[in-house]
Order: sequence, then structure tokens, then C-alpha cells
Amino acid sequence: MRSRYLWAAAVAVVVASAVTVVSVTANAEDGRGSVDWKPCPDDEKVKCASITVPLDWSNPDGEEIDIALAMQPATEPESRIGSILMNPGGPGGSGVDKVASGLPIVGEEVAKRFDVVGFDPRGVNKSTPIKCDAALAEEANKMAMPTNQDEFDKVADVNRRLAEDCRERTGPLFDHVDNLSVVEDMDAIRSALGEEKLNFLGYSYGTLMGQQYAEKYGDRIRTMVLDSNMDHSLATPGEYMETGTAAFEENFVAFADWCDTTKDCALNGDGTRDVYAKLRESAKAGELTDPKTGDPIDFEALSLIAFAANNPEMWDKLDDQLKALRDHKPSATEKLAEPEEVNEPFQPIWCQDWDYQVKDFEDWRSLNADVAERHPNVESSPYNRNLLSCVGYPGETTNPQRPLEIDDAPSMLMVGSRHDPSTPYPWSTTAARQSGASLVTYEGYGHGLYGFAGDSDCVNKAVESYLIDQTTPADDLTCPADGKSRTTTGLTDGSPGPF
Repeated sequence: MRSRYLWAAAVAVVVASAVTVVSVTANAEDGRGSVDWKPCPDDEKVKCASITVPLDWSNPDGEEIDIALAMQPATEPESRIGSILMNPGGPGGSGVDKVASGLPIVGEEVAKRFDVVGFDPRGVNKSTPIKCDAALAEEANKMAMPTNQDEFDKVADVNRRLAEDCRERTGPLFDHVDNLSVVEDMDAIRSALGEEKLNFLGYSYGTLMGQQYAEKYGDRIRTMVLDSNMDHSLATPGEYMETGTAAFEENFVAFADWCDTTKDCALNGDGTRDVYAKLRESAKAGELTDPKTGDPIDFEALSLIAFAANNPEMWDKLDDQLKALRDHKPSATEKLAEPEEVNEPFQPIWCQDWDYQVKDFEDWRSLNADVAERHPNVESSPYNRNLLSCVGYPGETTNPQRPLEIDDAPSMLMVGSRHDPSTPYPWSTTAARQSGASLVTYEGYGHGLYGFAGDSDCVNKAVESYLIDQTTPADDLTCPADGKSRTTTGLTDGSPGPF
């Protein structure tokens, strides 16, 4: 899952991309259905295409939109089993860019047997896009955390103006980007690929796509791997904030314990919790500034710096950052993360999929106070800002949260990381319980464990046995932490990563 607000990233206007529109003609010689694949512009070994689908699935004969695809063909076509459709997450993540990069997505044995097909969900990137004024989108993404009712009202006003602008520029698609529409697009992709049964690999927000596909089209699934799961049954804003902040708090405490017991830590002997608490209060008081630029660092910006505590590979850089802020001296370490552009599909997708009402500033203040009391070190998670995205949003929640109801799907495999800060581990346990899926638990850190996202041999073997042989572990499997580096949220190295 990604946050629209992480690093207050600059937003670019999304424009339509020139991709091949699929004609509905047979391409039976390679067993790949009706998709008219062409070499991708940047890597001829990867194939690109698009299919057309109804803009509004309740009106299948109406206006159509494009869904962009990219494929890494099976490396041993003679032993090919079929295609794996994948999505790296979001809302707003690009499966096309991930696959078109040419970098490995799955393990070698799986790559031999399957075409790996990434897709851009409707409204995203190379699919028919949500279009918004760049300056207005940037204003929305850089809104400060409200500290009174007037500032809360300004958030609502900017959100409303952004949505109205995007709707005017985009047209009817703006109100048809919920996950239930994506589920229908996924089935259209399955059909266009010529696959009787779907193999799907979804990360983070992509797991919601898989979960709800299994509800609607369970009998059309061969295998489904859902890595770092969303929990669409979290009913209230408080539940959402609590579970996310609990993961951040636990990981920050682990970082502080490491620093206080590790001689090489820059804050060793100073009391890491106390150092951060003083920085936190200075940020809240408007007294914390960047030692290099003199720019103010508010509590939200400080929390984003501290979010590196979720990745042990960054602990020896985070301690230097915090020490530099405390001593007001330039850090010897480069910034922990550079802003990543966020695409404007986030707001309509999020607000159509989640019905979280924050009524006014007092409601927002109370929610934050309750969470801060239970998690006194970090007090909040940057992802909690997602709840402000729909304040003032002039649209309908067409896919509100509810427990999963899956009846006729085959055995599915879910993966969850014990210390995941983005889709907290309890979300995966809940999704597995509601769906009856087999759960693989990784006892370490990270967000996204299989394939391009991680390198746990235990996780990889379980997933690949399932994808190839359709076998799940006899009991829920626990995989030990291997101490290797992981992509967490893209915050730590500036790379996209799954969200």
C-alpha cells in the first residue's frame, strides 16, 4: 500500500501513452489468446500491448478504455504452463513499468514455465489515465497536517477542488476506478490471454485485487499468491490507524533497543527514545530545522525520516540522521529517501474503495490522540494521512469495506511479514482467516517478500511450489528471518517497490 502523502511528492500530469490497442483476433499459434504483442520500446525481449474494456462494466456496450499490459515471455516455451498476471500494488502502482523494466519478477524456475504479465489498473500510467492539473495536485499532496478546524477545512477544500478538476479533465472514468471494476478488467485480461484459469501474483494493494477477484470469479482461478495483504474488513478509521501505527511503534522500539546496545550506533549512550522524543516535541513546536537548508521540519516530516526504522538495513543511517538533527549539523549520510512521484489515481481509487469518515478537526484530533497514547514513541504512522484524502471528496464510495466471502476458489497462498509497516501482519492473518488461504509468515522485516521484492529462500520455495505444482503447505508455514536486505516501501532507497 502506498500513501498519497509520503514525502509530499511532486505530482505530474498523467497523459495517455501510445500503446498497441488489441484487436480481438486469434493468435493461437503461441497459445496466448487475442493479445497483439509488440516489442516494448525500451527492451525488445519484453512485449507490450493493451486491451479494451468497458469504462462502466454495468454498461458493457458503452464507452471503452485501454488497459496496458507488458509481458516477460516464459524462458522455456516448450515447458510453458501459462501466464501469471501480476500487480505490484498502489493504489496507482504500475505493473507495466515493473515488468517492462526487464528485471526478474519471479524465480528462475517459475520464469521458465510462465509468461509474466504486468498490467496498469484503469486510471493508472499507460492505461487510460486519470488526468489532473499538476499544480493543484501538488498543492493537495503538500498540505500540512491540520492543527485546527480552519486548516482541516482547507484540506477539505483542496481535496474537493482536486477531485472536481480531475473529474472534468478525465471524464466518466474518474468515477469508475474502484477495485470491483479492476476485478472485471482482470477477468477480461485472463480471457484475452487465452487462459481458462487465472494465475495471479499480487502485492500490497494488488492483494485486494486478488481477494475480490476470488470472491467474484473463484472458479476461474488456478493459483493465486497474495503477498503483504490489505484487510478490507477494517471498519473504522481508528482500526486503520491503530494497526498501522502499532507496526511502526514496534519497529522503532527495535531500532532504539539496537542503538542503545550497539557501540557503533551514533546515539549509543544517549538514550535513543529520549533523543527522538525531544526532536518530536521540537518539530511539533516549529523549532526543528534542516541543518543544511534551515527549512523547518514538522512532525510529519520527522516521522517520515524515522520511518526508516522499519528497515534494519537503514538503521546505521537513521541513527546518523537523528544525531545530525539533534546537534544541528549536516549529516554525513545522504538523505534516507528522495521523493517519489505519486500518480493522481490515488484519491479516486482510495475514496471509492474505503469509507472512512473523518467529520471535522476534533474527530481527527481525537483519533490521533488515541493512537499516540498507545504508541508513545512514534505517536503516528505516515500512512494515517491516507484518511485525510477523502475529506471533502465529492464522490461515492462504491466498494466499501466488508469481510471477505470466498466460496468456490481453490486453495490460495498468502504471504505476510511479521514486521511489515505498510500492510501490517494482522491484516494478512485476517485476510487468510476470512478466505481460508494458507498463510506463509516471514519472521523478519519488509513489505513484499516473494520474487523481486525479497530473497527469503523459505518464502520463495513455498510460493514457487504452489505456482508450479499447485501445492500449499500442509499447515501454515513460518519462515525465519534471514537478515537480508528487503524492499520495504520505496522510502529507503528511492526505488518504486511494492506498496
